[in-house]
Amino acid sequence: MTRRAVVHRISASAPDDVSGIEAAIASQRIDPKGVIAVLAKTEGNGLVNDFSRGHATLALSLLFKRHLPTEEAARICLVMSGGTEGAMAPHWLVFERAAGDGTKGPSLAIGRAHTAALPFEHLGRLPQVDQVAAAVRAAMRDAGIDDAADVHFVQIKCPLLVAQRVAEADRRGAAVATRDTLKSMGLSRAASALGAAVALGEIDRAALSDTDIGTNRSLWSGRASASAGIELINHEIVVMGMSASWSGPPAAAATTQAAHCSARQGRGQPRRAAAWSPPYYAGRFRHRGHAPRACFRLRGARGSGRARRNLRLRWRGAPGAGWWRTGRAHCRKGRIISAAPASEIATCESTTK
Repeated sequence: MTRRAVVHRISASAPDDVSGIEAAIASQRIDPKGVIAVLAKTEGNGLVNDFSRGHATLALSLLFKRHLPTEEAARICLVMSGGTEGAMAPHWLVFERAAGDGTKGPSLAIGRAHTAALPFEHLGRLPQVDQVAAAVRAAMRDAGIDDAADVHFVQIKCPLLVAQRVAEADRRGAAVATRDTLKSMGLSRAASALGAAVALGEIDRAALSDTDIGTNRSLWSGRASASAGIELINHEIVVMGMSASWSGPPAAAATTQAAHCSARQGRGQPRRAAAWSPPYYAGRFRHRGHAPRACFRLRGARGSGRARRNLRLRWRGAPGAGWWRTGRAHCRKGRIISAAPASEIATCESTTK
């Protein structure tokens, strides 16, 4: 039996506002047993001391524990990204797997993986690269994606260092890569992105060394987005791509900053559509006649933590939904904003930080 991906986009009024998800579960629009990941934007500053990510993670964990056994609830990947910064409204993206609808693929496929806790002295070093690479491969298997070329997007939530974690490593006689907590965010994202690049065959693991991480800008991933946070000490990884073993209309596609994006249409025949080009606006993009449901801006794809690819188009929505009614989105300082009313911005897109 094939599987089908379902993506729910739900507004939130605060980091702990899970009422929209709760209502969707109560009305049976969301089956909590099928939820594999929640990606979200919260109002925090996106830095080491961003409490909103942990607040949102706790609220979601408690929500799913009310509907699922504790072990099943813990398997849901919770990727919180702080920093709406006035350009968009906080919101949740709930990714659900359901039974196939009988249509032929390829269609959007979603997989997930969790790693063991990362020893703090491994953060920003090759052991973290290796741990993430193994987990990305596991998430691909979970999604039923055999060919790395069919992976379009890898979202990684990774840990960072704080004073207590540095002190714990010191007590064991282990040296951390940095004692600067803010710098640890960049190193963790860089190592995580490079781990995805290794798993996807974008770079050769043998070409890497500890000194490359966060410094060598010639080594990067075009499909990985890494977000570091204090709210976890392991990695939570979500892989999205296309697979013939999945059914339904959802699809995944990618674009670069100054080029076009390629989307499969009909029986796998590609169509090119300008999605991101100077002067920094997103043109019309359609897959099987519909507009994207969510966009993701990549962060941490380069070894330096800077983005190589700036926009991800994910899932098709109803024609004319949200600000895609205008067929364009304006960008300011690398983030997507919209000229549409705030009520539409609330359900339009997501960036990752």
